[in-house]
Amino acid sequence: MFDLSGEREAPAGVVPAMAQAILHRGPDEDGFLERPGFQLANRRLSIVGLADGKQPIANEDRSIWTVFNGELFEYHDKRAELEAKGHVFRTHTDTELIPHLWEEYREKMFDHLRGQFAICLWDSRTNEVILTRDRAGICPLFYTTVRRDGTDWLLFASEMKALFASGMVERKPDFQGLNHILTFFAMPGPTTVFEGVKCLIPGRYLHFKLGQTTPEQAVRQKIYWQISYPDWGQEDYGWDEKRTVDGFEQVLFQAVKRRLFADVPVVSYLSGGVDSSLVVAMSNKALGRPIPTFTVAVKSKGLNEESEALFAAKHLGCQPVIVDCGREELRAGYPELIEAAEFPVVDTSCLGLLHLARSVHEHGYKVVLTGEGADEWLAGYSWFKINRLVGWMDRIPGLPLGYALRRSFLTITGQPSFPYSSYRHTQQLMGGHNGWMDLYGFMSLNKLRFLTGEIRDILVGRSALEDLELPADLNRWHPFNRQMYFGARIMLPGHLLASKGDRIAMHSSVESRYVFLDEDVIDFMAKIHPRWKLRGISKDKFIERRVAERWLPYEIAWRKKHMFRAPMDSWMKKTEIENNGAPASRGDDWIDQVLSTESLRKVGYFDPVAVTAAREKLSRPGRGLGRTSLEMGLTAVIATQLWHHLYLGGKLCELPAQKSVA
Repeated sequence: MFDLSGEREAPAGVVPAMAQAILHRGPDEDGFLERPGFQLANRRLSIVGLADGKQPIANEDRSIWTVFNGELFEYHDKRAELEAKGHVFRTHTDTELIPHLWEEYREKMFDHLRGQFAICLWDSRTNEVILTRDRAGICPLFYTTVRRDGTDWLLFASEMKALFASGMVERKPDFQGLNHILTFFAMPGPTTVFEGVKCLIPGRYLHFKLGQTTPEQAVRQKIYWQISYPDWGQEDYGWDEKRTVDGFEQVLFQAVKRRLFADVPVVSYLSGGVDSSLVVAMSNKALGRPIPTFTVAVKSKGLNEESEALFAAKHLGCQPVIVDCGREELRAGYPELIEAAEFPVVDTSCLGLLHLARSVHEHGYKVVLTGEGADEWLAGYSWFKINRLVGWMDRIPGLPLGYALRRSFLTITGQPSFPYSSYRHTQQLMGGHNGWMDLYGFMSLNKLRFLTGEIRDILVGRSALEDLELPADLNRWHPFNRQMYFGARIMLPGHLLASKGDRIAMHSSVESRYVFLDEDVIDFMAKIHPRWKLRGISKDKFIERRVAERWLPYEIAWRKKHMFRAPMDSWMKKTEIENNGAPASRGDDWIDQVLSTESLRKVGYFDPVAVTAAREKLSRPGRGLGRTSLEMGLTAVIATQLWHHLYLGGKLCELPAQKSVA
């Protein structure tokens, strides 16, 4: 925390309390630095430089100090470069690169930071402060400013619960942050679900001088990198197919080798899909032995991919640890998922990742590789295919055919409708029709179904897209890349790397590493023509699958994408009879309690009549996109109610195995 005047001592006990709140992120070691005007703390998960990596760490003359979460994968090369320039290193940890890089390059140091990181740096010579985050948004960084006894303080942390542990930050819901959850099913930033608390957007930084800045100036986010694509028509078409595939294979293999860098053993997730299977195959090659693997088995008909994972494991020579996750785990574990993520999580599959990370920790490991990230950059999701089929409707000048057909579809499936003005405004913000919004826009109509009162008036009247600070050159990109941008800007940092990534893994003291989010891999995927991402209407992740043919059986390389998710029919009325004929009584009273009329009215976000009707409808057999939308809408209601209970002292339910973090 920093006194922006650079004069006052930090209040006693505040920073240690903040560090204790995120003990799970770094149970191996702690470290503190206190000077007039600020205090820094670090909780360390020791992975590199085990014996001498305690933070904060300084340069030779101790004039530049840093605390750091993450990994810098080019540590050895960068250290050699800096030593050749006269810098002296005292430790064997990658953290020590940071003060030397600042000393050598100042703000251009971002060009030399490659990996996953959240960093705070203080230069005592100039009283400058830097707060920054990696390009993809793997490592989180939250901050807020508060005024106390006439002093303006800036507090920052890797998780919001540390800010609240300071005792200086009041917890209030941010309605626009909840709008993001109900629109995107994600929290992409900078807005969060807590009023006054901001998230540093990936590829950005704060830079200010203590004693020479206002709170408004201190929190002005600056860009050192952002997602970008070539101008339409300037993409690398890849006429020489072998050369293009060879190039992607090379950068991907190098990314795998970088992420095996550690002074502790590294393991990997394995789902049986092409992404994780390719990561495991390349890891085996780099290590010269099979890498230990972990697989989740969703115990529900139509969702269990255990056999596919075991087929891949057999080919790769692995004996995976199998982690079971089903309806009972979902009901019992959902409160822990919300507590770890710190915002309402709508995607039930995140619970599987929570169990996987716990198993990794229980088996004595700290670092796990994952194949996540490929779908966002190589068109692995269904909306890209949907757009190929129906996008033509929006390209007919002066004819709102797309709107008319979508309205008809909503009517047929029993969904709430939206005005044409909202449709046009969304298209204008997104630079034209967007397949990503076709799916998530459809799901977000649940706002019209469930919201009530003041929050309905606020959220329905304002688009969540307006908060994203979209790039000025968006309209210059190929339409296919425009829709890819929104997945990478919203879903990647706001969902995959939050509720499926860092917060879930670090909850069990595990660091997850993302091969497909390597800087070179991202650059390669961004520059190639869309035909290498989606060929026709069915061959998604085309270039990755061509590489995978060289490493994996054809059945794995071209296995169709399955949306990994846990069963979503768990929210039906508790009195309903399950398929085994026995009444549902699993100690999950909290579901009925948070959805009770009393609890819904107490919080005031959702209409009790609409919620009761939805539960009744879902208790009857059915299928289809309309039902899926209703399931996800009700999941969003439950997640939001549960988040309110855990973080805002709602006293809405009893959680025998959990406690409120309010």
